[in-house]
Amino acid sequence: MSLAPAPVPRLVVVGSVGLDTIRTPWERRSNVLGGSASYACAAASFFARAGMVGVVGADFPAPARALFRRRGIDLAGLQTVKGRTFRWSGVYERNMDVRRTLRTDLNVFADFSPELPEAYRRAPFLFLANIAPALQLHVLDQMRAPRFVVADTMDLWIRTAAADLGRVIGRVDLLTVNESEARHLTGAHSLLAAARELLRRGPSHVLVKKGENGSLLLSRDRIFLLPAFPLEAVRDPTGAGDTFAGGFMGRLARDGRTDERALRRAMLYGSVVASFGVEAFGLDCLRRLTPARIEERAARFRRMLPS
Repeated sequence: MSLAPAPVPRLVVVGSVGLDTIRTPWERRSNVLGGSASYACAAASFFARAGMVGVVGADFPAPARALFRRRGIDLAGLQTVKGRTFRWSGVYERNMDVRRTLRTDLNVFADFSPELPEAYRRAPFLFLANIAPALQLHVLDQMRAPRFVVADTMDLWIRTAAADLGRVIGRVDLLTVNESEARHLTGAHSLLAAARELLRRGPSHVLVKKGENGSLLLSRDRIFLLPAFPLEAVRDPTGAGDTFAGGFMGRLARDGRTDERALRRAMLYGSVVASFGVEAFGLDCLRRLTPARIEERAARFRRMLPS
C-alpha cells in the first residue's frame, strides 16, 4: 500500500527558532519561546496552514513543540540536532523603542542549512525571515514555482553580505525592511526615494515597517500607508515585525490573491495580530488568541481608518 503524499502547506516560513531572555523596565523572563519562524508561523496559523523550516537543539522544550502543533503548524521542516538551541538576550529601555542585545548564542543555528521537505517545495507562498542571504538563496533554489515570495533582512547582512542580498532582492516579489535598513541599503534619506530604488532592483513591492507609526507599502505606481493599531500599553515588542509578517503572509495565503486590495487587507490583519502579540511576553498572547478576537479588533481598526 502506497502512502498518501504529504499535504502541501499554503505558506512556508524559513527562519530562526530560539529561546530568549527578555528584560523590560517592568519585568524579566528567561527561556521565552522566540525566533522569527516561531512568531511568523504562530501569527500565520490563524489564517492558513504554515510549514516551519528551522533548527533546534536537543534541549528544545517539549511544551514549545506542542504549542506549534496545537496551532496546526507543520513541523516536517523543523530539524532537531545535537547541541543547544539558539538563544538571544536583550533589554528594552523605558520607552520600549530602544533595545540592546546583551548576548547572542547561535549554537545549532550556526550550522543551519535549510532543507525543504518535498511538499514544502510546492507551496504557493514563501516567507524568508531574517537569515543569511546565502541561506535565503538556497531556499529559493529548492522551491518549484512559488506564487508570492517575501523576504526580510537586517543591517548585518547589508554590511556583510551585500552581493548575496542583492541577488535575493532580485528574486522576490516583496522586500520588507525597516526605515534604517531602507536607508542603509540605498543611501537615500527619503523613505520614498529608498523604496523607489529598491523597486528598481527587482521586487514588485516594498513594505517599510515603521514601528508604532505603522507601515508603508509601495509598488511601481501606488503608495499605501497604514497606521499601527493604537495600544495603551506594550509589554514586549520582541518579534513584532515577524508577527506582522506572519499575519500578512497568512492572510494572503488564505485569500489566495496578491492584488493591491489583497495586499492592503493583509497589512491590516498583520497589524492587528502584531498588536495582540506585543501585549504579552513572547508568544503568550498568541497562545490565547482566537479568530473571533482578531476579527473584532480588525473591525474596530477599519472604523478608525478613513473611508
